[in-house]
Amino acid sequence: MILRVVALYRQPEYFRQLLALAMPIALQQFAFAALNMVGFVMIGQKGDAAMAAVGAAGQVGFLLAVILFGLVSGAAMVAAQLWGQQDVASIRKVLAISLWLSLGISGFFLALSTTVPERIISFYSQDAQVIALGSAYLRISSGGFVFYATTSAYAFILRSIGNVKTPVAIGVGALILNVILSYGLIFGRLGLPEMGIIGAAWAILIARVLECLTLIAFTYLSHSPIAASGRELLSFDRRFFIQAVRPILPVALTELLWSMGITTYNAIYGRIGTDALAAVNILANVDNVAFTIFAGIANATTVLVGNKIGAGEREEAYRYGARSIGLAASLGLCVGAAVLLLRVPILSLYQVSVPASESAYRLLTILGTLLWLRMVNMVVIVGVLRGGGDVRFLLALDGCTIWVVGVPLATLGGLVLHLPVYWVYLLVMAEELTKWGLGLRRFFTRRWIHDLTQAVRTA
Repeated sequence: MILRVVALYRQPEYFRQLLALAMPIALQQFAFAALNMVGFVMIGQKGDAAMAAVGAAGQVGFLLAVILFGLVSGAAMVAAQLWGQQDVASIRKVLAISLWLSLGISGFFLALSTTVPERIISFYSQDAQVIALGSAYLRISSGGFVFYATTSAYAFILRSIGNVKTPVAIGVGALILNVILSYGLIFGRLGLPEMGIIGAAWAILIARVLECLTLIAFTYLSHSPIAASGRELLSFDRRFFIQAVRPILPVALTELLWSMGITTYNAIYGRIGTDALAAVNILANVDNVAFTIFAGIANATTVLVGNKIGAGEREEAYRYGARSIGLAASLGLCVGAAVLLLRVPILSLYQVSVPASESAYRLLTILGTLLWLRMVNMVVIVGVLRGGGDVRFLLALDGCTIWVVGVPLATLGGLVLHLPVYWVYLLVMAEELTKWGLGLRRFFTRRWIHDLTQAVRTA
């Protein structure tokens, strides 16, 4: 058994390809998580209410981001397999579908966020101060939704053809700009007016606009293979659309159901109390940083597995998936241990109440202990099964499990038994355990390997 495991990892080509794709993505995710944490540390200086308000408003952006991730990653899943056959014309058609669907969804979120922000924020908190601050923040920051949707559509198709450095470099630049502007506008530094958390909202809006314009300009000025003409973006091939959307929509629906479950968790945490919601926001920041390396592995695995399947190398696709799962488990244990060791230094960065700090400490303990489990699930679901086009099984595994297992347990713990937030979070981990068992079982059957290019190419 040990010799078989050693033999599995004796392939320099796998590591070369994985690092080439995963490192830029991981660096971008790390930059995003680290800079986002810096932003929350700055906001945290304004107290629990400001922290909770931005966290509640951020749930709208989170919900949109996850739905868009499902849509554009589903498109990238198809594009990755098409790139394995060098079918550039079909990839541009997939880009057009991804772009227009993303714009439609983001436009809907923009309309809600600018017309009824108070109702949205009140779903997450009953605190009048949190609702007022969160609504003002959301009205401004939601202006970047359409630009973020456009960026996502282009960035993920670029990734699917192996160009991860361009969207990463531009994305990191936008994040740095966002933090600098946030610092100036929150505290009135760098010659900018002091605006509190409203300044943070303007900072994210400006960064989103510039990120989008820069990525589009680079794509077309560099004559990228995905640089579709206006005619290609506006043309509509009904038969191709139907064939391409069939595997894409289940992925988007999966992410919709999952993200609605996550936002329901946060609504339950918010009902426990403002200090509980502040503690969960601290957890989320650490969680995002811990996830960075695994986001790189998962997204790289999607591309590698998809390319192999598109090229007809099914057994090699299976081996690539197995290697990535093993890496996720090993690294998950290491990163989890680091979280446990750094709990106190991390909490010292935030100026929150004692109850919020104590709850956050316990939440970080649970996160560090079970991080390996969540990381394996991420690579199995986002990397392997999605790269293999196993969209219907993923809809049941990732989209439904959260509502069958996680949300009922969170509701029971938080709203019925009135448990502390950390016990509710521990109950939620039953969802991850369920997905872990079912996901690995599916992987070993090999029934997750589907060639999506045949139907699209014949359309």
